[in-house]
Amino acid sequence: MPANNAAPPLPAPPTARRGLVLALLAVLGLRLWHLFAAGLPDYDSVRNWQLVQELAHGDGHSMFFTAGPGFNLLFALLARVTSDVRAFQVANVVLGVAGLGLFAQFVGQAVAASGRPWRNAEAAALVLLGGTGLLLTFSGRDFTAGAGGLVLAAGLLRSHFRRVQAGPLAGRQAALRQAAWWLAAGLCYSYKFLLVLPILGALEAWRADWPAWRGAVKWQVLGRLALPYVVLMAAGALLAGLPWHRWPATYVRLILPDAPNPAGRQLVLSPDFFFYFRYLWAFESPLLLPGLAAGAWLGWRQWRALPPGPAGRPLPLLLYLSIWAGCWLAGMALLQKAPRGLTYVFLPLAALVVLSLRHLPGRWRGPGAAVLLAALALNGYRLWQHLYRYPPSHYPEVAAWLHAHGARRVASTVGLGLAPYLSENEEFTSIANECQLGALRRQGYDYVVLDAYWQVAHVAQFDSLRRQRPLAAWPETRLTEPLLFLEHSEFTGLNYDQTLDWQRIAAHDSRQLRVYRLGPQ
Repeated sequence: MPANNAAPPLPAPPTARRGLVLALLAVLGLRLWHLFAAGLPDYDSVRNWQLVQELAHGDGHSMFFTAGPGFNLLFALLARVTSDVRAFQVANVVLGVAGLGLFAQFVGQAVAASGRPWRNAEAAALVLLGGTGLLLTFSGRDFTAGAGGLVLAAGLLRSHFRRVQAGPLAGRQAALRQAAWWLAAGLCYSYKFLLVLPILGALEAWRADWPAWRGAVKWQVLGRLALPYVVLMAAGALLAGLPWHRWPATYVRLILPDAPNPAGRQLVLSPDFFFYFRYLWAFESPLLLPGLAAGAWLGWRQWRALPPGPAGRPLPLLLYLSIWAGCWLAGMALLQKAPRGLTYVFLPLAALVVLSLRHLPGRWRGPGAAVLLAALALNGYRLWQHLYRYPPSHYPEVAAWLHAHGARRVASTVGLGLAPYLSENEEFTSIANECQLGALRRQGYDYVVLDAYWQVAHVAQFDSLRRQRPLAAWPETRLTEPLLFLEHSEFTGLNYDQTLDWQRIAAHDSRQLRVYRLGPQ
């Protein structure tokens, strides 16, 4: 029996461990497949790789640059050991698969706690349906905070779900304090955990378990949430000389930018309310949205059937995940959109599909399993279509050409994809306007790469350069991928249709990397 001040543990589902492990190994292999040939797929990944190296070498000014100092500090430890970009990619893959495994384990334990068996096939189905999704596979192969954030999101969901169950008051309060630790770690790791706060508020209001907040508990929760801010803001001020308010000021810059970005976007709100629904239908499994509707209906019925207690009704798993997913989609519908906005709701959506299929009558379980297998096959096709069909990156060839021609200082248009392949004695910078080329020429830059990332980011400021004859050119067809364009719609401010229209125009170009001489011969 747990101690009076401990959260009641969820029973482990031993019968599903084999299916869970085998499915996780399959997802791990899938995400590692051709990983190094693809390189880092986006600007943010390369910039993060640069920032953690700066931090590892004692430059603390980049600590709060991404509003997630925990991510920067964690990978700065790895950067002390190696600067090889492949090590960071593999670490991110492992974190993403670990987050998937922890979430699947949480779901299995919650099902087992309700008195129902959690089978190998169900555990494997959840891992495969979520783990082969296009979004999580793409973000699991880059170097951003999304993959590691899944570990913290899984821990938060597990501890907070225990908090909204029935049981002794001391156990519910212990789970609440534990959830506060997970939330504090998430806020430290990625600013996107700010979006979790109103969702947790909605779940707390639905549960209406106000006795659990009485006494010192509310102050203990607030203290846990404040601790990383106090410690890291003090560390930034004392060790790096940063203003003490730099971290919260970064939040303000994200919410209220003081100037348009290079693509001309300044507003953080967007009226394209159906962006995520259209994305899920066209790029992910078509079962996810029906699964949300079915899970919400089944969860509501389960909740209504529970007798009310002195601290309200506990939340069934289906209803809990439905509220989480529904609130997340509703909130994100108001903001600038990109598929990565679904990172922390994707696994709950996949779980709702699998959990809803468990409620099919016996004669419908066979067709339900067939539909699920078809959905997994569709996931596999979409992964090939949007990720694995592309040839290896040509950025290494561009870097080799520049090295062979004695390049010392190289500029690139918007993109950073070339940076990991240049040597340490080759300086590199990225520009957002061809008007900067004159100053770079005077500074001794000898080559400029017209990187088609300017099309991805919708920074159309290079007309004069495009009309010139390049010294060499290579295709980089990954830069024409629709998912990559949609991932930048948050930056560009374009809606769903505008983004894909712009992508189709960009796809007509046969060469995405062009090299021009900038300095004297």
